[in-house]
Amino acid sequence: MAAPVLLPSTPYYRIWGKAETEPWHRNPNKETIGEVWFSASDSVPLLVKLLFTSANLSVQVHPADDYAAAKHNSRGKTEMWHILRAEPDARIAFGLREAVTPQHLRAAAVSGEIVDLLHWIPVRPGETYFIPAGTIHAIGGGLTICEVQQLSDVTYRLFDYHRLEKDGQPRPLHLDDSVAVSRLTPGGAAQQPQPLGEGRELLVECPYFRTERVVVTGQAAIPARSHNMLCVALEGTGKIGGLPFAAGQAWEVAAGEGVEIESPSAVFLITSEPEGR
Repeated sequence: MAAPVLLPSTPYYRIWGKAETEPWHRNPNKETIGEVWFSASDSVPLLVKLLFTSANLSVQVHPADDYAAAKHNSRGKTEMWHILRAEPDARIAFGLREAVTPQHLRAAAVSGEIVDLLHWIPVRPGETYFIPAGTIHAIGGGLTICEVQQLSDVTYRLFDYHRLEKDGQPRPLHLDDSVAVSRLTPGGAAQQPQPLGEGRELLVECPYFRTERVVVTGQAAIPARSHNMLCVALEGTGKIGGLPFAAGQAWEVAAGEGVEIESPSAVFLITSEPEGR
C-alpha cells in the first residue's frame, strides 16, 4: 500500500487576513495571513485552501468552464466552504436577496449598493456552503474556512469597498465579465450533510468534486477512490497511513488506495474528483 504524501502548504499575506491562525497554521511572527494553499500533484484538478479573515473580502463571481476556457484558457471555478471557526457576528454573502436585471447589477456594483443586494447569512462552525460558478458571493470577517475548489484562479470582482493596491491605485473591478457570468437570482442556504455511517457524512457532490467529513474516534478506514484523494486534517493529532499528522495538514492518497487514520479524536475533510469523471 502506497503511503500518503504530505502536501506542501504556502501562506499568503492578505490585507483582510489575520494573525490568529492556530491551530491550523503556525504563525509565530503573527503575520497577517489570509490564505494557505495546499499544492497537490498534477493529477488532481482541485485546490484546497484555508482562509483566515478579519474583514470583508471583495464581492466576487467566478465563471463556469466554457466562459473561462474561451476567455482565459482555464477551468471555471466552482467551490465549497466548510466553516471551521466563526466569531459571533460572522457572515457570508451567498447570491442575491432578490432577482435583478444585468443593468441594475452593474449600477449597484459601481455605486456600492451591491452590498445591500446580497443575501447575507450568519454562519456557524461545521456548516458547509456550495458555491457553483456564476454565484455572486462574499466572505465576511471573523471566519476560518476550509475551501475546496476547481484548480483555477479566475476571479471577477464586482465591488471591493474602495480598497487600494499597494501602489495606491484602486483595485481593479471586472464589471463586463461579472455581469456576463452572474446568476441574477436569489441565493441559497447551507448544505444538509448526508450521513454515510461510521463517522462519515457527505457534504458536497458535484461534477467537480465529492467531499466528505470524517470524525475519527480511535480508528477509521477511508475507502479507496478511483481518483487521487486529498485528506485535510481539521482537528486533532494522530497517524494517517502510519505517519503523524496534525490539524492544518493535508495529505494526498493515490487512486485505488485506501488509508487508515488513527486518533483518539480527529476530524478530516476528504475530497477528490467524483467517481466516473
